Amino acid sequence: MLKLFTLVFFTISLISCDSSQDKNEKESPERPNIIFIMADDHAFQAISAYGHPLSKLAPTPNIDRIAHDGAIFIRNYCTNSLCGPSRATILTGKFSNENGFRMNGDQFDASQVTLPKVLQKNGYKTAVIGKWHLGTLPTGFDYYDILNDQGHYYNPDFIHDGDTTTIHGYATDLITEKSIDWIQKQKNSGKPFFLMVHHKAPHRNWMAPLRYTNVYDSIDFPLPDSYFPEFDSTQIAAQDQLMTIYRDMYEGYDLKMTVKEGSPELAHDPWHNEFSRMTKEQRRKWDSAYQKKNDAFHEANLKGKELARWKGQRFLREYLATVKAVDDGVGKILDYLEENGLDDNTLVVYTSDQGFYLGENGWFDKRFMYETSFRMPLLIQYPGHIKPNTTINAMTQNLDFAETFLDYAQAPIPEGFQGKSLKPLLEGEVKDEDFRNSLYYHYYDFPAFHMVKKHYGIRTDRYVLMHFYDNIDQWEMYDLEKDPDEKNNVYNSEEYVGVRRRLHKSLDSLMKVYKDTAEFKHSTPKQVDRAYEMFSKLKGKDSGYYSRKH
Repeated sequence: MLKLFTLVFFTISLISCDSSQDKNEKESPERPNIIFIMADDHAFQAISAYGHPLSKLAPTPNIDRIAHDGAIFIRNYCTNSLCGPSRATILTGKFSNENGFRMNGDQFDASQVTLPKVLQKNGYKTAVIGKWHLGTLPTGFDYYDILNDQGHYYNPDFIHDGDTTTIHGYATDLITEKSIDWIQKQKNSGKPFFLMVHHKAPHRNWMAPLRYTNVYDSIDFPLPDSYFPEFDSTQIAAQDQLMTIYRDMYEGYDLKMTVKEGSPELAHDPWHNEFSRMTKEQRRKWDSAYQKKNDAFHEANLKGKELARWKGQRFLREYLATVKAVDDGVGKILDYLEENGLDDNTLVVYTSDQGFYLGENGWFDKRFMYETSFRMPLLIQYPGHIKPNTTINAMTQNLDFAETFLDYAQAPIPEGFQGKSLKPLLEGEVKDEDFRNSLYYHYYDFPAFHMVKKHYGIRTDRYVLMHFYDNIDQWEMYDLEKDPDEKNNVYNSEEYVGVRRRLHKSLDSLMKVYKDTAEFKHSTPKQVDRAYEMFSKLKGKDSGYYSRKH
């Protein structure tokens, strides 16, 4: 009798435990796979979901699918508008001063706590494929297959397990194919995965795949109204930069111009390291695609502003054709997820490492805290968790990405991380206006390419205050409501005395919060002079770079 009672009690206990376990499993949602797709220098103006006139003529239907099926962020920003520093911030959830990677050429401290390490520790399979650009090999990843340094568009070198191999093909397509292959190997593993798909494109020098070398030749893209800018006399840093399309681009390397009519020989190309990677057949097809339009340019014999406009048009066609290949790759990944039943439990993110100028102020590149390079695209989908066609107007930063992924992965967020999870915004638990009221920014890379001065600052909902320093000491302030293009520096205006004081106080407070309180380094005059001399030699002896230094 006692044995029978014991058996019945044990059976009931098992049923009760199983029921409790089932209940807990139902209450604890399945952890999503996370696919983080990041392009390099992809301006929000070149994503058609953002509605810019350029993107309407060169749409990105596959990237737009993420916005349609999920959320688009209207006011997402970076902490330091440069490739390596942005990547370091995303990996660590920390500002450059805290993670130690302030400028390209620094070495990433691989010993610190990072997003992939935390995910790996919490049961995720982790991988990074494509651009890394942090000076060290990746850590915290079960798998890596990364481009060597900046990478090349044609027949790039990939590093895997410490070995470097040249792979025949086009970088964007190769990164996409490698990413899908890795996903395929994980789909039945029983573990959630985190994959960073990091494209080189559309980084300088904007080489499209052969299938798109002529895709936009018949389209005249609108150049910005500010293409020939008139700067406020106090905007010294803006006037001293070396990133103007029609003055600072290399005619051969960047614009694919030839030396003369009938010749395929490139005009000025100081590095000779992109086109030389092509096979003879690739180069033959490339030259064939460009010969007719380059000959037409020589025949036109353009001068002055007409030549400047032509260069702007050539740049936009090259850039947007390169973006088109990225959009193809996003489409292939989204299609694969849907075809294999992975889309419902996969968080898909598309972003860039920073914003980018597409002719505004006559510029290309990034670096500035001005809106066009400070602001970066962000689109996220996660079916069943993020409502389709959601628009987020909160002020967010790439500082928040790591915290967001860890939050969705139900993993602990390390104490030293400085951002905020975007999950409450994405799932409607926090209002846009309650998320954050100010942003901090700090750029350090001077003297360096494009000679943009070091600067830091604060942005609120309406105002932006920034301090340019090193070989200058200049403050700028803009009323974004009245002056969204940041053309009128009101720092010394009597009308804004009260605003200026409040912004300075807020800036001081933010710098303490983010621990950016160390004394800032300044360059010597010799260092600045040497940089201008180097860029003069790269551009050619008639560049006038040296005479443009401040």
